[in-house]
Amino acid sequence: MDKTKRRLEWLEKAGLLAEALPYMRRYTGKNIVVKYGGHAMGSEELSRKFARDIVILKQVGVNPIVVHGGGPQIGAMLKKIHKQSEFVDGHRVTDAETVEIAEMVLCGNINKSIVANLQNEGGRAVGLSGKDGSLIRAKKLERTVVDPDSHIEKVIDLGFVGEPTEVDPSIINVLMESEFIPVVAPIGIGEEGRTYNINADTAAGAVAGGTNARRLLLLTDVPGVLDKNGELIRELTVSQARDLIKDGTIHGGMIPKIETCFHAIEKGADAAVILDGRVAHVILLEMFTEMGAGTLITAD
Repeated sequence: MDKTKRRLEWLEKAGLLAEALPYMRRYTGKNIVVKYGGHAMGSEELSRKFARDIVILKQVGVNPIVVHGGGPQIGAMLKKIHKQSEFVDGHRVTDAETVEIAEMVLCGNINKSIVANLQNEGGRAVGLSGKDGSLIRAKKLERTVVDPDSHIEKVIDLGFVGEPTEVDPSIINVLMESEFIPVVAPIGIGEEGRTYNINADTAAGAVAGGTNARRLLLLTDVPGVLDKNGELIRELTVSQARDLIKDGTIHGGMIPKIETCFHAIEKGADAAVILDGRVAHVILLEMFTEMGAGTLITAD
């Protein structure tokens, strides 16, 4: 590479840093909850870049909190032991044996792998579950379905699938004050010490609300919320997003993600963003550039 070309590249990088500086100041000292899962977690290269981005956030004074999923890995382990999985309304029916396996997979291999990746990139990280310090209190998730024949609504027993009832951020605060990056597995604790498996998006939303996060970043396998022409919608208020659900623009699996954003904002988060986790460095693009990279959801 000749000197002129190298100089131009460095000038371009300097320009990007100059553009990012005001945004870095905006988020200095603020909590940012990142839900990590999907293809972003399944790719070794994207996993490494994700870890690097999280460490960069910490190094510039932001307080990142990672909440991760692991549904495919749980499914693979269940398949390995020849245990069939049943799903209702997108939730895995979780009996006593399955919740033990879910806890083992989420709090073991996945959680510690993310911690190791962060530390390989120069960060200091600690793995947690929602049980630690009673971080995520939970109750049994209740779902109903309408019988197609009788049209009678019936309660579906999902077993040890839970939903958050309360978040105590004390342990997260202690870790962040000590410059550690918390990495949270979505396992909650209920009455009498019962273990509950919680949807990772839901857990991340609860943690974002409970820590008064400046942003909840949901890494998904889509660019964000799309309009009826397939174009990315850059920003929505809660009421605008509700209208898009009513008219069918927001549909399918995007609805529960949007509802997670609503809940996080209602409970104390400033805003939420739905991002494409398949894009390298998408977190930095969202937080430190003028255009952002996904769909920003804000209060009315």
